[in-house]
Amino acid sequence: MNSIKSIAVFCGSSSGVNPIYEQKAIELGIYLGSNGYPLVYGGGNIGLMAKIANATLGAGGKVTGVLPHFLNKKEVGHVALSKLILVDSMHERKQKIEQLSDAFIAMPGGFGTLEEVSEMLTWAQLGLHQKPIGLYNINGFYSSLLKQLDVMALEGFLKPQNREMVLENTDPSELIKSLKSYMPVSVLKWLKPDQS
Repeated sequence: MNSIKSIAVFCGSSSGVNPIYEQKAIELGIYLGSNGYPLVYGGGNIGLMAKIANATLGAGGKVTGVLPHFLNKKEVGHVALSKLILVDSMHERKQKIEQLSDAFIAMPGGFGTLEEVSEMLTWAQLGLHQKPIGLYNINGFYSSLLKQLDVMALEGFLKPQNREMVLENTDPSELIKSLKSYMPVSVLKWLKPDQS
C-alpha cells in the first residue's frame, strides 16, 4: 500500500462542452477535501482547475497551486488557495508538483494536461519516481488513449509492465483506492543498442 498524503490533479483550464466534466471535478474535489487529501494543482482560477480547487477548499481541504509567473500576470492565478507557489517556467511547475505530490490524477483536459501526465509516466518509466498515476476517465474521455497505449504495447514500443502503470477509473474513491494499492515495478527501458 502506498502512503498517499497529497494528490496532484492535472486538468483543463477549460470546462469542456459537457457539464459532466465540471460536475465530476467538483465531485473529486469534495472527495479529496472531505477525506483529508491535500490537492496540488496548476494554480489556475479558470475551467476545471477552478472547479476542483474550490470544491476541495469548500470541503475543508488544503490546496496548493503551482503557477508560472507569466500566467499569474495574466490574472489566471487563484487568490484564495492555502498556498500559491510561483515558479519561472512550465517545466519548473511540473517538477514542483511532482515534489509536492504522492500520486497523480489526470482529469479531462487539452495539450497541457496530456503533456503533464505523459511526463509523469515517462519519469516513472525511467525510475525517477515510483508514484502511482491514474486517469479519471469521465464520460469515456480517456478510452481512446487507453486503446492507443494497448497498441503501443502490442507493437513493442511500450513494455506490458509500463502499460500497467496507467491506472483508470470513473469513480473518485475507486481511483484513489487503486492509487493506494499500486505496486511499482522496476523495468529497464531499451537502453542497449539493437543486436541486428
